[in-house]
Amino acid sequence: MRAAHDLGGLQGLGPIAPEPEKSEPVFHAEWEKRMFALTLACGFLGQWNLDESRHARERQRSEDYLKNSYYENWWVGLRRLLIEKGLISERELNHARPEAHAEPSALSPLMAERVAAILAKGGPVTMPVDRLPGFAVGDRVRVKSDAPAGHTRIPGYIRGRIGKVVEHHGSHVFPDTSAKGQRTGEHLFSVAFSSEAVWGGSASGGHFVLRLDMWEPYLDRVL
Repeated sequence: MRAAHDLGGLQGLGPIAPEPEKSEPVFHAEWEKRMFALTLACGFLGQWNLDESRHARERQRSEDYLKNSYYENWWVGLRRLLIEKGLISERELNHARPEAHAEPSALSPLMAERVAAILAKGGPVTMPVDRLPGFAVGDRVRVKSDAPAGHTRIPGYIRGRIGKVVEHHGSHVFPDTSAKGQRTGEHLFSVAFSSEAVWGGSASGGHFVLRLDMWEPYLDRVL
């Protein structure tokens, strides 16, 4: 079953009317700036990873996820992680007042003067594995149809579709296990799909090729 955060390719949701990037503000309200900063600051405490953060936002009722704005969903995910990781209590959250703790926290906060350099550097997600890739450039592959439990980076609209491997990116952290706090690596491939293979002959805009990055466990070989 596809959740509310995976709506790509579904019918009946109305036309897409994005704001032109040159006219869209980075933040639409002052509180969004604070939400962005708070999420980054808490993330750098090292108690969860990016995939855990994404999965925390996804673990909502569909109606709540769709009702919330982008940064409201960030807030839902952040407060869930803060409670699940024991950084705050439900009482502290509800009363907006910290409680006394027996021992000081050993966590190191992200200092303001370090933010720009850290964000510019980024965080690599390459991860060596001790096995050869299961596919090579030119291989025909089918995306697995079963929806895995938990977090995944397989868009619902591409499940069961056949494409061709066009590039091997090496091995990277596998998001499905990373969202559970388990850092494992899997080979990552760029797979090309024709518009007809994905949407049939009714795809608007004529024939085109769609490329998606797919981890090896998402794929089966087509003989």
